Amino acid sequence: MSSILTNNGAMVALQTMKSINANMSKTQSEISTGKSVATSRDNAAVWAISKTMEADVAGFKGIKDSLALGTSTVAVARSAAETVTGLLTQMKGKIVAAQSEGVDPAKIQTDITALTKQIQSVVGAAQFNGVNLVDGKTSTGLKVLASLDRSGSTVAASHIEVDRQNLGISAYAAKAAFSDGTVTTGNTIATTGDSFAMSLDASAGPNNASSVKIDSGAAWAAGDKVSMSIGGKTASYTVQASDVATGNTPSDLIAAGMKSAIEGLGVSGLTVDYDSAKPGELAFTNNSTSSMSISGQFSNAGAGGLGKLTGLSVATPSSAATALTDIETMLKTSIDAAASFGSAQTRISIQSSFVGELSDSLKTGIGSMVDADMEETSARLQALQVQQQLGIQALSIANQQPQSILSLFR
Repeated sequence: MSSILTNNGAMVALQTMKSINANMSKTQSEISTGKSVATSRDNAAVWAISKTMEADVAGFKGIKDSLALGTSTVAVARSAAETVTGLLTQMKGKIVAAQSEGVDPAKIQTDITALTKQIQSVVGAAQFNGVNLVDGKTSTGLKVLASLDRSGSTVAASHIEVDRQNLGISAYAAKAAFSDGTVTTGNTIATTGDSFAMSLDASAGPNNASSVKIDSGAAWAAGDKVSMSIGGKTASYTVQASDVATGNTPSDLIAAGMKSAIEGLGVSGLTVDYDSAKPGELAFTNNSTSSMSISGQFSNAGAGGLGKLTGLSVATPSSAATALTDIETMLKTSIDAAASFGSAQTRISIQSSFVGELSDSLKTGIGSMVDADMEETSARLQALQVQQQLGIQALSIANQQPQSILSLFR
């Protein structure tokens, strides 16, 4: 049946044209934006994921800046520690020369004093962006923003912590911070005023134990620090103001703090016990089959890691011998500091490279989700253009169909 009121052919052609034009509009949008998912209307789920990932990429740009700043700061500290090591090495050579007879101690002492001032200058100038990691004026480590850790919708920042190294030359005042505790297996603790060392020899049998007592008679002050090295790992405790408050027993609280720090090391086979009935005493038990060395070091608040430099003297044979021992200890301090900074700088550098690669991977992932396939889009555009032309022809033919009805009335 033919009708002049309802042209079904024209309606079908018109709907087809609308569909073709909609696809043409979408294809042209992909060509102009380069994205198949440009707005949330295109694909809400994919768009939301891509925007979350894009936000993470923006965050990683800030992390790269933080890592670059951290690298520069640590590099300055490492350079300073290496320079100090070189100067201490020169000083050691002069102190060794002072051990010989027939030398002029006064001239050697002049050189030692000059090198000490040079070290002091290096340590004081070793700052980057106002941060000095070697002057010992603060014990707070440097926290370098290293990554964003995402777990579902939760994001947390992680840091690389760089320990400060005390290469200051402020006055050093040793205290008798350690004394022999009860040695249950015959091991001896060599007390040297501000340090101790002992060994838990596995050959002595299972449950080989020794103890060390933190001296309750020392005039402890907030900021004093106790460090213990056990099985190649180091734990430390810094005396708090509350520890030395009136009415408290500092050695008791310090021992408790050290116990927690040592247990945090997770040394296999080691147990450390603390008995409040024995103030300041820690008992170490080696339950492993390997021998274990334990050493401790005390430094008073404000003391520089190179504080003994100011007291070095080669005026007499005995003082020259003492100076040789002291310079060896300080040389080890500076070498350890340089090694620590070198390790931290390497870690930051590796993390920086990883963050760059991770950022690139995220960008690739985002692109695979939202970027338009331009080859496919080009082919689709040409097909749609052909379909559009045919649709126009079909609509034109359908619109002419009512004209044929006029012939019926002639």
